[in-house]
Amino acid sequence: MTDANRPADWKHFDDFAAGIATNRLPTTDALSGTTLNISLKNGRAIALTFDTADRVTWRERGQSGLDWYEAINVAPDVFFINMTVADRPNEDETFVVNVRTRRVLSVRERVRSAGEAGGEPRVAQDYVAGVIGDPAVPPEGIEPAPTRDLIGMTAHYEYSPNHVYEHIYLSSERYAWQNLVGVQRGHGDVDLATTFKFDDGLYVFGFREFIIPVASVFFYNFEAMRSTGKFLGVTSQGGIENKPAGAFIEKKSRTVYGEGRGPV
Repeated sequence: MTDANRPADWKHFDDFAAGIATNRLPTTDALSGTTLNISLKNGRAIALTFDTADRVTWRERGQSGLDWYEAINVAPDVFFINMTVADRPNEDETFVVNVRTRRVLSVRERVRSAGEAGGEPRVAQDYVAGVIGDPAVPPEGIEPAPTRDLIGMTAHYEYSPNHVYEHIYLSSERYAWQNLVGVQRGHGDVDLATTFKFDDGLYVFGFREFIIPVASVFFYNFEAMRSTGKFLGVTSQGGIENKPAGAFIEKKSRTVYGEGRGPV
């Protein structure tokens, strides 16, 4: 959707993103001085050396760079790693890693031109599972995979006292949201979404909006009832920004579907 046909009072990415990291878990330097060798199922092999608390040296397919990252300890042994590459300002990548089981999920995002996206959301996402270390050595735990576990659930997410959103997980492909408290109050939509089960009680959820060019990746820890994530989107000034976010989760209800009558 272009600015010409968006609702007149619809907020921009930077309008609702201000303050949305208030309830986010803090970053950690626990990975500093370590290296993760990641092998993904699509054939990518990435080496990440965490030089400091926010600088990572990456190597992939003969290329390398020193760029920004942040790490958040989102569950025991599990880190949410959000990183950008200066030479590719329209992209970012999230790695969710369990350093004990060696399981990994990569979510790579890219802001496309309106022409390339066509009628789809401007920000595309690619989800790929993998392992840390020697891929010939079987990892522990379950392999991250698409799941239907959240379908029918309604939950509220409090990112700050001024950012409260309701999510309704409609199907394996879409979710509905509405703003209950904040600058988007009264606004809501149905957008494309993807949900992966990372482990028991732990999920990776991402959505891609139609009306504004923004997408997000969140890690849900339903044991701690915390959501930790980030947005990639185009601001009102036309710049591309990677913004942190995080919330307290409150489950509200669940719809139960009859046999043979569930969503896709």
